[in-house]
Amino acid sequence: MSTAIWVVAVVAAIAAAVYLAQTRARTRRLKRRFGPEYDRTVRSRGGRGAAERELLSRERRHEELELHELDPARREQYREQWVRVQERFVDTPEAAVEQADGLVTVVMGERGYPTHGFEEKVAHLSVEHGRTMGHYRSAHAISDRAANGEASTEDLRQAMQHYRALFEELLSVPAGEARRAADTGPGGDATGDPGPGGAGAAPHRGGRPDRAPRTDQAPRS
Repeated sequence: MSTAIWVVAVVAAIAAAVYLAQTRARTRRLKRRFGPEYDRTVRSRGGRGAAERELLSRERRHEELELHELDPARREQYREQWVRVQERFVDTPEAAVEQADGLVTVVMGERGYPTHGFEEKVAHLSVEHGRTMGHYRSAHAISDRAANGEASTEDLRQAMQHYRALFEELLSVPAGEARRAADTGPGGDATGDPGPGGAGAAPHRGGRPDRAPRTDQAPRS
């Protein structure tokens, strides 16, 4: 083998190794970011290559959104609205599920997400909330069955739980804000003095609302 051919072969081998390493790194990153939504997209698109092109497209479109967190007062207002929706489940489960879907959509809009077209909503939400898209899809499917009178009370109860999973994520406290709350305490100072909130006021943990409503407490019909 001539020197020129040998050099070309080495360069091609190096290029192939770099490409393979980059491809594997991209796959690992997308799996971490999208969670179960990655595998679902592979199945729906018929292969890894097409799925990753779709997920990369979602990321590019997601970057164009102007997203923002909710301030604490708005989070509390939405939690109170969720409790009222949950209470309606006892007497009118179908209406409660419809209202839960509407409330989740309202919060999406206030955060800056698109609110029209289910698949469009999923595409944008999945970039940051991929691990709850299974819940959102299940809730949507049950809502469709409920609209046709084909959902049982237990189905509707599950839909409320699925909607709650995404609702909690959309209202979650940013990590930086949660750390500040833990450091200062409610109304206190940076020394950790609990201030007027008292020693029993617990900070949020893990970026999640500390007092998230529980739909699984709704009485069974």
